[in-house]
Amino acid sequence: MKNITKKTLIKRLVFTVLGIAGIFATYFLARALSGAYDRPEELAIEAEAIIDEPEVLFEASADAPPPVAAMTEEEIFNVFAGARIDTGPDDDEIEDADIDNSGVSPGNSNSPIDFEALWAINEHVYAWITVPGTIIDYPILQHPTDDSRYLNYNIDGSFGLPGCIYTEKMNAKDFSDPHTVIYGHNMRNGTMFAKLHEFRKRDFFDKNRDIIIYMPDGTEIHYKIFAAYIFDDRHLMYSYNFHNPDVYASYLKMVFDIRDMNANIDKDMVVTKDDKIITLVTCISGQDEKRLLVQAVRIE
Repeated sequence: MKNITKKTLIKRLVFTVLGIAGIFATYFLARALSGAYDRPEELAIEAEAIIDEPEVLFEASADAPPPVAAMTEEEIFNVFAGARIDTGPDDDEIEDADIDNSGVSPGNSNSPIDFEALWAINEHVYAWITVPGTIIDYPILQHPTDDSRYLNYNIDGSFGLPGCIYTEKMNAKDFSDPHTVIYGHNMRNGTMFAKLHEFRKRDFFDKNRDIIIYMPDGTEIHYKIFAAYIFDDRHLMYSYNFHNPDVYASYLKMVFDIRDMNANIDKDMVVTKDDKIITLVTCISGQDEKRLLVQAVRIE
């Protein structure tokens, strides 16, 4: 009887020890599992920041409205068409109070372009280009930090084609540089800069030589086309220092010395290092290493 009691006590002791061990094991297991889901404070803050910070697809100033929902291509071109307005009242009808010291009416009162409507969509619009004889009639944009932004983004901030007509930040937005380069896609549907290819035809080149740049203050800058030719895909602004008069003069001589039968160059025109020119650039289908350049000189 005594041996049985001893065995019973040992058995109970073993079960008690095992029970206590089980409790501790359960506790530490629970802590371990809980720890697996806990994050250090700094990681939690970082995670919160990532969640709260949306992906930036469109940069704008704090005062600018947020980008609208992505437009269809048809809607984009409707915006362009809608930005064309009448030239407004005659000069005699504009009150003196509406004239600033420069003699130019502020805002859009003297401009055929509704820049206010364009700025409501994108503040980077700074001018408008028209090439009479073609359907090229579009706003010009320039991104303050990303030169290739509007190669791939539309005026409403959405990604994709047709992109925008744009310049790079190496060029001033008042067209005061010796050479301003303006880019646009060669769209298959004939929009944007696709119609520049018409200038490869001599008859068309001879009959259509004007380019007009409209500025928000009502100023019009007029240019006359003097060259249309195929060039390589080098970046013109990186390849030449056009602010160096000798380099600029040498570049102009190179253009007028082109002997390509497919190039249209008006060799009767005189363009010097004292002139300001613009170059319209677009792609050539099936020739990724080539570009079509249409060049014009500023006239008074």
